[in-house]
Parts: sequence; C-alpha cells; structure tokens
Amino acid sequence: MKIENPRSRAYRIFSLILLIILAFLFLFPLYWIITGAFKPAQDIYNPKPVWWPTDWVVNNFSNLFTKRTAPLFSIFGMEGPTAPAAFRWLINTVFMSVMAMILTCITAAMAGYALAKKRFAGRAIIFSLIVCAMALPKQVILIPLLKEMSALKLYDSLWAVIFPTVGWPFGVFLMKQFSESIPGEILEATRIDGASEAKTFMTVVLPMVKPGIGALAIFTFINSWNDYFMQLVMLPSGNNFTMPLGIASLQAETSIDMGLLMAGAALASVPIIVVFLMFQKYFTQGITMGAVKG
Repeated sequence: MKIENPRSRAYRIFSLILLIILAFLFLFPLYWIITGAFKPAQDIYNPKPVWWPTDWVVNNFSNLFTKRTAPLFSIFGMEGPTAPAAFRWLINTVFMSVMAMILTCITAAMAGYALAKKRFAGRAIIFSLIVCAMALPKQVILIPLLKEMSALKLYDSLWAVIFPTVGWPFGVFLMKQFSESIPGEILEATRIDGASEAKTFMTVVLPMVKPGIGALAIFTFINSWNDYFMQLVMLPSGNNFTMPLGIASLQAETSIDMGLLMAGAALASVPIIVVFLMFQKYFTQGITMGAVKG
C-alpha cells in the first residue's frame, strides 16, 4: 500500500481549495445573470445585493420578446412571418457564429497543414506575416474592410462579419502548431499507397489535428459571437441585428432596464455554453497537447 507524502497531500488539498475558489469566481457572474433575469425590479435595484430572487418572475423575458417584432428570416429578398425580434437576433447570431466557426476551421486547418508540412518558396515569410497580423487590432484594418465589403456588395449583411473572421491569423497559427506533430512517415506512407492530397488531408491529417480543431471551434464561435465592434460597424440595418446589437438598441430606446439586459445576456449565453459542452473534450485535449509541446 502506497503511503502518501504529507507534503503531497497538503499540496493536493491546497490545489483543490484554490480550484474551488477560482471556479466560484468564474461561475458567479453567470449565476448573477441567470438569477437577475428572473428577479423583480425591486430586487435588481435594491441598494443591498439580493443573492436569491424573493419572487421568481418572467417579466424580463416577456419584455424581451414583446418590445419589438421583425421578420423571422429573409431569403433572396423574401421575408418570413413576423416574430419577436429577439428570435431574429438569435437566429442571426447563431448563423453568423456557426458559419464563421465552420469556415475558419476549414481554412485554418488547410493553411496550417500546408505551412507545417509543405516546402515551398516563401513559406517562412508567409508564416512571419501571419504572426505579425496577430498583433494588428481590428481598428487598424477597419476602413479597408469596409471598402472591401462595400465593393463586394456585402455591407449590411451577415457575410460582412463572417468573411473577415475566416482568415483569422490566430487560427492558422494554432493549426500549424498542431500539424507540426503529424509524423512525416505517415504522410509519406499514404502517398506511396496512392492516396491523393485531398484524401490524405481528409483521412490522415484531420483526425490527427481534431483536438486543435475543437479548440479553434470554441475560440472562433465565442470570438464571433462577442465581436460587438465589428457587428456594430457592418450591420446598421435592424433586420440584420445580432443579439448584442439588439439588446443595445432596446437600451437606447428607453431608460436602462437591468432586468431586460440580464434576460438578454442569459439568452445569449445559452448557445455559447452548448458549443463549449459539445467541444470541451477536444478543447481539453488541445490545451493539453499544446502544453506538452511547450
């Protein structure tokens, strides 16, 4: 029977206590938003914090869904049935974030694999430019992006927010680091067996970098969902509002309603939590592999 070292036991207990405290600190804002969405006005504006609603109400959510209406969807100029605007905002945000996530993961995986395993002229220069682009804030390239989206007739559409995300330099950098771990012998063996480049990428490369794709999917989804600045600039039309823009517009029309704001924040947090739960396995593997590779 193995006897645990007293110092190791003390360290393990200390680590557990520290993790519990950190988990509480990270989860408390989510708890406050969810409970605040169901609090009556007297609890929200009480000078003393009300940790638990004295009376659970749904007025905040009913106000969120009755403040404004909008077409549920619009395709090729045809508008769908009228529905609460919050549904339209949620559909727009989910569509924008999911499409950005899918396209970014595909392009970053291909670019990262090419930079890691292909030898061609200018490879080092291209990678250096990608690393430098990671340091550029979006405000620096805002005007060129506006001109580009306007020239492509995409301004005031969700694609104006999706396409700039697809070439995310961080995604290419992340996938290159994961692609470096693919043994060259395996790639060479697949070529000897007669596999095409596309088949090699689909059957060998993608399964081996799946943890990195999972981590990138979470990062991209959250980044696209929370990119209020780009959404504010590229989506001036009310029908194209996302959830953050919609909630902000409601606040601009009336005095600040904290209950309405928390109801919108609670609704907006649901898709992010769902995506994280779906990809948490790959996200954990990706972070672990990155730490081991150092």
